[in-house]
Amino acid sequence: MFAHLSALLGGLLTGAVGGWGSFIGPLIIWLVKKDTMPFVNDQAKEALNFNITVSAIFLALWILTVVTLFIGALLTFPLMAIIGIAALVFIVIAAIKSNEGVAYRYPFAIRLIK
Repeated sequence: MFAHLSALLGGLLTGAVGGWGSFIGPLIIWLVKKDTMPFVNDQAKEALNFNITVSAIFLALWILTVVTLFIGALLTFPLMAIIGIAALVFIVIAAIKSNEGVAYRYPFAIRLIK
């Protein structure tokens, strides 16, 4: 549960610069607990993969915004808002499910760490 919720904390603390810190909490939890707690290992990897995916999408949208001289912001800013709200909802659902002991899989996440 803390791996999922730490992503929210990292995103809030670094929100002024795009929320890039959302994957730091799950990364730390995964590195510390991966060998001792199998369920935490699984859920921390899932949270880490999801937040890396969301960060990569946000980075791509920011690059698109800058490349189009901020004209693309008419499209990218609403997309960022929608993706941000969806990520928030998925993270809360994942935290609730993992607190119940149920392994949660995010609907869209590139599985970089297996």
